[in-house]
Amino acid sequence: MWKPEEKIKHKPNPGRWPTREEAEKSLLFTPLEHGPLRLQQRTWVPAMVPWRATEDGEVSRDVLDWYARFAKGRPGVIVIEATGIRNIPSGPLLRIGDDRYIPGLNKLVETVREASNGETKLFIQLIDFLRINRRPTAEKYFQRYLKITDQHRDFFYNKLDDAQIRIKLAELNDEALVEALSAREYEAYAFGYRERVTDLELDHIRELPDVLPNLFAAAAGRAQQAGFDGIELHYAHAYTMASFLSARNTRTDGYGGDRAGRVRLPLEVYRAVRQAVGDQMAVGCRFLANEIIEGGSRPEDAAYFGAEFAKAGMDFLSLSRGGKFEDAQQPKVGAAAYPYTGQSGYECMPQFTSDAQGPFGRNLTATKLVRDAVRKAGFETPIVAAGGIHGFEQAEAVLQSEGADIIGAARQSLADPDWFLKMKLGLGDEVRVCAYTNYCEALDNRHLQVTCNLWDRIDRDRPDVPLSSDGKRRLVAPQWQLPEA
Repeated sequence: MWKPEEKIKHKPNPGRWPTREEAEKSLLFTPLEHGPLRLQQRTWVPAMVPWRATEDGEVSRDVLDWYARFAKGRPGVIVIEATGIRNIPSGPLLRIGDDRYIPGLNKLVETVREASNGETKLFIQLIDFLRINRRPTAEKYFQRYLKITDQHRDFFYNKLDDAQIRIKLAELNDEALVEALSAREYEAYAFGYRERVTDLELDHIRELPDVLPNLFAAAAGRAQQAGFDGIELHYAHAYTMASFLSARNTRTDGYGGDRAGRVRLPLEVYRAVRQAVGDQMAVGCRFLANEIIEGGSRPEDAAYFGAEFAKAGMDFLSLSRGGKFEDAQQPKVGAAAYPYTGQSGYECMPQFTSDAQGPFGRNLTATKLVRDAVRKAGFETPIVAAGGIHGFEQAEAVLQSEGADIIGAARQSLADPDWFLKMKLGLGDEVRVCAYTNYCEALDNRHLQVTCNLWDRIDRDRPDVPLSSDGKRRLVAPQWQLPEA
């Protein structure tokens, strides 16, 4: 995992907690209405992947328990984890690529509504991702995967047949392989094969603009049938739609190159989704304020995209940061690259060991730039800020300074699903504050059920506490008893 050179150790700094009267007068706990987006308060739990679905992508009991626990804290919005729009195997990640998923997702909607007493809106994040393979052994790669070309034959002076070339390549060290292989071949060998939206020589990649709008629209229609209040289109991090927005998207078919070309497919996907669900369902997207990779998009690109999304009619814009494959660290043999191990991944989920700024509010300046661009373009589209927000004073200052309109908090909400409610009731001293150790992120990296080390060992021996698959951790935070009125 990449870390800044300074390596300063920071402690959580939530500041002073509000009294109940101060919370009632705050912007944070006032309603927000913008078209079909109608929130009782401006608090938002962003999408997090907890690795609790069944292997077939179905809603499980653990999924219901996970989201019910957040709902008991009664935030304005909970966004369900990235949910795959294709009907293809993807392990214990939620899917919505077929009508058979609708009943389970409907049960999830009903569970959240009951647990929040109807106060929390439930959105679903829709995602598409391209193929990524695990890093192969040298023998497997050179014997089974590599296509021998004239470049390889020339490297050995055209004195070896193809079978001999495969054997010899497997014997070379990395320095020699960099010379013998193309950049993409070496990456497939050293990191695992990964598709890109720029691989126009592949039919299914070239046809993405024809295929994706319909896939997203169909998934959105299922989400509407399941009863969700809104849809968040996943245009962020290392996945398909973010790759179209990226400044590294050099497609030459009108869906890459300049900003207008790169935003073209995301807008077409949005319009298809809007047509599928109508004007009464909130539809927005999560995208990157900064890619944090060489040659990637910067805040100025995000400002342009934000204005275009608002002009198209999106009901909210949620900003994230980094989380790309391009600078990910090399995985071990048998593992896949993880897009949160390089600098861009660190900026997405910074930890307490950091530079002078620390892990707190690193995306706020870029988020405000996007909001200002949207307002300058004449739109009031609400902007969701997130990233290291873990206290009332910080959150309220963002809203009061018009840096954003809604406050998102993922890791802090994982540490204490009731933290918004505790603040609202003037009981901030009872908040369990995130320490930003990234214990949760390390579990996600290993595709293990995500928990928080601030609570996953508490009362784990009670018979009514669901445990992780290894039996060592509780899967949901301990219940907090609301004080009697």
